[in-house]
Amino acid sequence: MKSSSPAALRRSVVSSLFCIFGALSLSGLASAEVVKVGMILTYSGPEASLGEAIDRGASLYVKLHGKELPAGTSVEIIKRDDTGVNPEVAKRLAQELIVRDQVSFLTGGQWTPNTLAISALTKQAKVPYVVMGAGGSNVTWQQPYVIRVQHSVWQSDYPLGQWAARQGYKTAFTLVTDFAPGHDGEAAFIKGFTAGGGKVLSSVRVPMKTTDYLPYMLKAKEAAPDLLYVFNPGGPTATAFMKAMADIGITKSKTKIIGSGAITTDEELPNMGRAPLGVITVHHYSAAATRKANLDFVAAWKREYGANTTPNYFAVGGWDGMKAIYDAIRAQKGKVAPEATMAYLRKWSNPDSPRGPIHIETETGEIIQHQYVRRVEERDGHLANVEIETLPQTGDPEKQFRTK
Repeated sequence: MKSSSPAALRRSVVSSLFCIFGALSLSGLASAEVVKVGMILTYSGPEASLGEAIDRGASLYVKLHGKELPAGTSVEIIKRDDTGVNPEVAKRLAQELIVRDQVSFLTGGQWTPNTLAISALTKQAKVPYVVMGAGGSNVTWQQPYVIRVQHSVWQSDYPLGQWAARQGYKTAFTLVTDFAPGHDGEAAFIKGFTAGGGKVLSSVRVPMKTTDYLPYMLKAKEAAPDLLYVFNPGGPTATAFMKAMADIGITKSKTKIIGSGAITTDEELPNMGRAPLGVITVHHYSAAATRKANLDFVAAWKREYGANTTPNYFAVGGWDGMKAIYDAIRAQKGKVAPEATMAYLRKWSNPDSPRGPIHIETETGEIIQHQYVRRVEERDGHLANVEIETLPQTGDPEKQFRTK
């Protein structure tokens, strides 16, 4: 057999190496998994700060834990702006993410009306939806591809009504923002308060787009109840509400102000002056909580976003929601499938959330978590929502009443 020349041997070796590396490269491309996550939030307009809080919480989790994925797996987050409470826009964005971008997850969900519009699509398309924000009870009702990692308004405001009745308060006036979560808060508080023997004198709903709150506050002041129960979506609206109550004299009257946790949302407390001192809320999170997981979370937040910034409950929803998504990806070794994803998410838990231990109820997709009675106090020269009592929670009371 004739021997090959040195040049021919070199060409043969180089050709073989190209074939080997080419095969390895193609094999790597074939095994790589890019999991697309579509995130729909409000990134513009007057309520953009709430969407920003969710986004920052999710982004912080990704920065600290994003590399904890199976080998060859990466996550691509595609962000879209719903511009505010606009279900049609939210639905269109979700359709684009599902059909064009072929996302494996949807998340965000800042507003209940928008979230409900998106939820209907997830059932049809079989795309898991991890809700980080919306608090309306119907968000998870009969939605097999939806879980919520934020809260149901009923979870906090029904036990708030019960707690208020136990304290001996006899009369209340309710003042809520006129949208689905406000209606839930109103109904939840009234049910809990009246069941304990309390009486509601009157109920007023404030249009979402109004900026003149004084006429509504005046009705509450004139009623002179023992309690004024308040619900609003938080953010700058919470500060506007609190300042209006101070301007009209309610904050210094004999009427006790109580409400959903958003009315003294942590990041807005510095903007409220001293008006919220003594306000009682029931909620699932406070940035002032002394749990180690929360101390670590707040410290990481301040390192990332500035020492003068404070995470709120929306931020924790973003953090826990992104952890749930990453945990589901890890559990499936990067090869996610809708049914397997939902089977995992419907049993997901996080014993070390900044808010305390949480888990998802298999039957409803609803989060189960503690609620905390909080009082606004001055700590180290600034106001804080100080947890004074823990109310163990088993789920969404509204769904339990609905199924009885």
